[in-house]
Amino acid sequence: MAPRRRPRPWYRTRAYRLTRTLVVTVALVAGGVWWAGDGEPAATVASGAVRDDGAASAAPAGAARAGHGPDSHRPGGDAHGARPHRSRAVRPARSVPPPTPLPRSRATSLRVPSLGVEAPAVGLGLDRDRRLAAPPGDEPNLVGWYTDGPTPGERGTAVVVGHRDTRTGAAVFAPLERIRPGGLVEARRVDGRTAVYTVDAVRTYAKAHFPDQEVYGGRGRPELRLITCGGAYDRKAGYAANVVVFAHLTATRGRSGTR
Repeated sequence: MAPRRRPRPWYRTRAYRLTRTLVVTVALVAGGVWWAGDGEPAATVASGAVRDDGAASAAPAGAARAGHGPDSHRPGGDAHGARPHRSRAVRPARSVPPPTPLPRSRATSLRVPSLGVEAPAVGLGLDRDRRLAAPPGDEPNLVGWYTDGPTPGERGTAVVVGHRDTRTGAAVFAPLERIRPGGLVEARRVDGRTAVYTVDAVRTYAKAHFPDQEVYGGRGRPELRLITCGGAYDRKAGYAANVVVFAHLTATRGRSGTR
């Protein structure tokens, strides 16, 4: 009678060896992925975001490159491999007090440096239809101030108008639409002072729906409106719209010095 074989121990069975090999393989693969990724998930590449190499991806033109500005990193963390970004404390800009409004004094000329405009000014009133009259058509380089409103630098909304063109060609306010917010308008006065305004906005309104209160209404500070024609032109009806420049007083120059 042949001796009976003893059963193999469980740790020497084929099933155990296969299971052990599988577990070791999975552990090695998982460990390699963790080591390669340094324990962090890969960054998502999106417009304006930061790739893992620290370079901006599809950043808008003129934006700061990654690592060179406060907006070059993802919200909530740094790019992989980059040093932590430390933003410098920014001192708040000093608030400049508004200039003191000037007393009443008639306007003599208007200057818009960015447009190359420099024109003498005349006083204008309302016509029979209670609308602001236009400067004489035979003097294209003339602007007109509304004499019943505030003068340059005075508290309230001063209004000046000028032709876009005349029968003889372009007039003083032909380039008015090209002025941009931040541009300067200088109004010289009879008393020798100059009121300096900074442009806030340039808008075009259809004459049939002109917003009087928005354009002429007071804002509690010295402001200025430059007005000329705009929009489509028809030989019989003329221009269909008005171009309006909104500005506010930011400085005064003259006999009392710059303030």
